[in-house]
Amino acid sequence: MVRAIVGANWGDEGKGKITDMLAKESDIIIRFQGGSNAGHTIINNYGKFALHLLPSGVFYNHTTSIIGNGVALNIPYLLNELHTLEEQGVPTPKILVSDRAQILMPYHVLQDTYEEARLAGKSFGSTKSGIAPFYSDKYAKIGFQVSELFDEELLKEKTVRVCEIKNVMFEHLYHKPPIDPQELLTTLLSYRDMIAPYVCDVSAYLHEALKEGKNILLEGQLGSLKDPDHGIYPMVTSSSTLAAYGAIGAGIPPYEIKQITTVVKAYSSAVGAGAFVSEIFGEEADELRRRGGDGGEFGATTGRPRRMGWFDAVASRYGCRIQGATEAALTVLDVLGYLDELPVCVGYEIDGEVTKDFPTTAKLEKAKPVYATLPGWKCDIRGIKTYEELPENCRKYVEFIEKELGVPVTMVSNGPGRDDIIMR
Repeated sequence: MVRAIVGANWGDEGKGKITDMLAKESDIIIRFQGGSNAGHTIINNYGKFALHLLPSGVFYNHTTSIIGNGVALNIPYLLNELHTLEEQGVPTPKILVSDRAQILMPYHVLQDTYEEARLAGKSFGSTKSGIAPFYSDKYAKIGFQVSELFDEELLKEKTVRVCEIKNVMFEHLYHKPPIDPQELLTTLLSYRDMIAPYVCDVSAYLHEALKEGKNILLEGQLGSLKDPDHGIYPMVTSSSTLAAYGAIGAGIPPYEIKQITTVVKAYSSAVGAGAFVSEIFGEEADELRRRGGDGGEFGATTGRPRRMGWFDAVASRYGCRIQGATEAALTVLDVLGYLDELPVCVGYEIDGEVTKDFPTTAKLEKAKPVYATLPGWKCDIRGIKTYEELPENCRKYVEFIEKELGVPVTMVSNGPGRDDIIMR
């Protein structure tokens, strides 16, 4: 059985915790897109971790964690992350890396950094992890696939060819030093030695696992609204954040994905630039940011303060629909216990008309939020284990969101720990 865990919003919905929890019942956990540009924060009996490339199932002895072909693979970063886990007392996880995954190169990080500096005020708010240049190169067919590391003649020829293209840009557009092909080859050969123990024909491995009836989790990074096709383009990421891409990014048939658990946040937050209709500012935002997440709303990878807003039913409903959500998990509900009342964005006013459908970016930029207000519950709900024990106003808030989403809310998270979850 294959289940995808994906985000409904701008990322940062708390997917790491949900994956960590559901991994208990799984055999295989797969990262199928993105790179080390976004993190998943996980708190369990080993401590607190921010994972970037490793799937959130690495804390269990019975699981296999897989880096799928759709991932932007930063090899030294991956090994560094593994060593960090081991240093913190986590048993060495079983890891497989697809031989078809492509490698994020040091020059991708440089290019990302130079380009954001060149764009200055018109930048995309990139994490400067090299993600956009990586995917550009993949589709321009000048990327390096893991399998190519094991063919030295091919690498020699290709490094020269790639440097020719890159150096025109580095020297003439960015006025920076060129890349030396010989140095690049040395780097690639060092990557080969690092990754060799993990390389596998992942698609064939999964084909067998499906025949054996194994439980497989697909772990998405970021959320619906950062998808390059269906998100707030161009302020999006460069790989598809949707469950549908899980089939491609892991190498399994699409019809195998039976459950799509879409993680929805009880309020809104976003890192990076782009339209954000229910955004709040000033002291109101600072208060929510301070109380939010675990230890505040700051990016797991970047440490950047997240932009804050009230729950956006228009964006979240769209986020669930575009994912094909079969169920929703509502997270960080406990954070809202300090509020007398809870604004919920239920519509967008665009040019004098109210819509409940999420529009394209140009219209989104003009949208003003239309709010409904619900009463708060004014108490701490951490530690509550059953839905019935939640305060009435808290249940009303969950049920209001469920009605707006049109998807059953089957899990409610009321704290950062692995067991702070209420099943409905």
